[in-house]
Amino acid sequence: MFAGTHLMTSYRNSEPVPPIMQGSPPKMVPPKLDWDRPPWNRWAFQHIRETLPTVEVWRGNGHRRRFERSEVDLDALPVSDSTGQPTTLAGLLDETYTDGFLVLKDGKIAYERYCNGMTERTLHLSQSMAKSVTASVFGILVGRGLIDPAMPVTTYLPELETTGWAGASVQHVLDMTTGVRFSEEYTDRYSDIGQVDVASGWKPVPPGSDPAFEWPSHMFELILRLKETSRPHGAAFEYRSIETDVLAFIMERVTGKRLAQLVSEELWQKLGADESACFTVDSAGYAIADGGFNATLRDYGRFGQLILDNGGGVVPADWIEATRTGRHGPDFNPSLPGGSYRNQFWIEDPRSRALMCEGVFGQLIHIDWNTRMVVVKLSSYPDFTDIAYSVATLKAVHAIAAALA
Repeated sequence: MFAGTHLMTSYRNSEPVPPIMQGSPPKMVPPKLDWDRPPWNRWAFQHIRETLPTVEVWRGNGHRRRFERSEVDLDALPVSDSTGQPTTLAGLLDETYTDGFLVLKDGKIAYERYCNGMTERTLHLSQSMAKSVTASVFGILVGRGLIDPAMPVTTYLPELETTGWAGASVQHVLDMTTGVRFSEEYTDRYSDIGQVDVASGWKPVPPGSDPAFEWPSHMFELILRLKETSRPHGAAFEYRSIETDVLAFIMERVTGKRLAQLVSEELWQKLGADESACFTVDSAGYAIADGGFNATLRDYGRFGQLILDNGGGVVPADWIEATRTGRHGPDFNPSLPGGSYRNQFWIEDPRSRALMCEGVFGQLIHIDWNTRMVVVKLSSYPDFTDIAYSVATLKAVHAIAAALA
């Protein structure tokens, strides 16, 4: 509708952004098919509750974990940009479409920046960082003995006996090593992940699609349609978002509670969040575990700090230790040459064993026990992935660690 060529330019923080959703009534409304594409995502990622149906993840009436501040002005810290040329941290944050950036050192705020209109109370879309949030609550239920990762998936979801998950263990799902055939081609609206967009309620059916094709109306319907496998379970890692939703349905089945309530009761109320979070929901009210979580910059930091504190008595410490021990090898992640994946977290390399939560369009929580540092970056890249941006960001995280050592 407003997707003319001049509007599909992406805008950094130093450049004027079109007046999206400004005025009454607003003259520039993100198109439902492209709200997550530039320039619309620069607005939409901070306004998901105005864009999609959501459910609250209540913070409860309990304590708020207050951060002490031990701030260092890192704006002029020398780092490299996405082409390898010298720049400053402030320059890199601008180049990489940053909305919020937080550094916690020894549990204290060392550096905090808000860009692109974001504030300390703004909920920002996590994309696939939601997988790590979901899996942390999964680990709590495992520690309580409600779920056994060694058991077949069908022990908990017998309906999946007729799907590609038949014969897969829960641990296969946690590590994304099932053999289920699923295409994670983000730019193909008709791929499996494109069907997730429709099933989750994120996008309408693409115009001009084959009228004979029956699009899934909700997430569990899509899961039940995935009948094929491409290899034996456990043979190889392959990143597929739908695996997280299978985990969430297991959690809901064994507890009788919906995902948003579980995350609230088991995690969000206990980590001392500033604000209630939220999930986007599909037409059946299912909270989208693989990418629909939204929270503030500092609350993502609180989550990262909880993991750094070995679970803080909330997430089992042995679950976190097991998560840090992944199978390392090539081709796990183009931006992590020595990386691996375990329990819905990325592991940076076998030396540091730092954990990372990552989401498309530039979302990151980096958790490093060696430096006692948590870094959160919330972004609105113009593309789903940008390896050069991700590599430059990770190098900047290491430069920050050296500066604060």
